[in-house]
Amino acid sequence: MNTINEIGLEILTLVDELESKLLKLNSATVTDRRNSQHRNIKQIVGHLADSASNNTHRVIHLQYQKSPCNYPDYANLGVNDKWIEIQNYNAEEWISLIQLFKFSTIHYVHVINNVDLGCLNNEWISALNQRVTLKDMIVDYPRHLKLHIGEIDQIINDG
Repeated sequence: MNTINEIGLEILTLVDELESKLLKLNSATVTDRRNSQHRNIKQIVGHLADSASNNTHRVIHLQYQKSPCNYPDYANLGVNDKWIEIQNYNAEEWISLIQLFKFSTIHYVHVINNVDLGCLNNEWISALNQRVTLKDMIVDYPRHLKLHIGEIDQIINDG
């Protein structure tokens, strides 16, 4: 397993690369084109900001609440689509949305770099009733980020 610091560096590299790519896109590309989930690039970037924020809160809760923790699960059962809809990312100013994603994710990296290593086996119970350790949550984050970067790339390339 990569160390948490290595995972953090990987995430920061992905953020820098994605930010550079996003800044070059025009308004039609980020709002008009959609992926198979009917999300456009603005909505995917908003989801990534939500993901950073929600994962930051989970990481914090898993370090002081009793394990297993029943912290709310925003990502499963379609709730993340409600977050996207309620926040109306399509109306968000593009540069502000990019910065929200960037700095939310940078803060997430700061939080994981300061995690109490004695808490890595603490568990969170997802909406699917799966137990996920803090360690597994941190290790999985780059995969999740890459998944959505791939969706963005596909939307860009299919246009």
